[in-house]
Amino acid sequence: MILLFPNRFFKAKEERIYINPEKYFDNVTEEVWNYHIGGYQVLAKYLKSRIGRKMEDVKHFCRVISALHKTIELQSEIDILFLEMEKSEF
Repeated sequence: MILLFPNRFFKAKEERIYINPEKYFDNVTEEVWNYHIGGYQVLAKYLKSRIGRKMEDVKHFCRVISALHKTIELQSEIDILFLEMEKSEF
């Protein structure tokens, strides 16, 4: 699977990341696609660094998507807990 789309990987309405016209990763939310670490959009950075090359580790990319999804969930839970802690008196 060769990466072909340098600037048009993600289609939000379809929740898909396209690798080429026939291949894509499905069920990727816009929130996961737009997630940044250290100033970099994680999934876009990964794919842009591999344009024109064969994608050799598809399972790894799927694990990254899953990890980002879970990270977003956990961050939301932490935000709620933090607000509760601010309201409580010690």
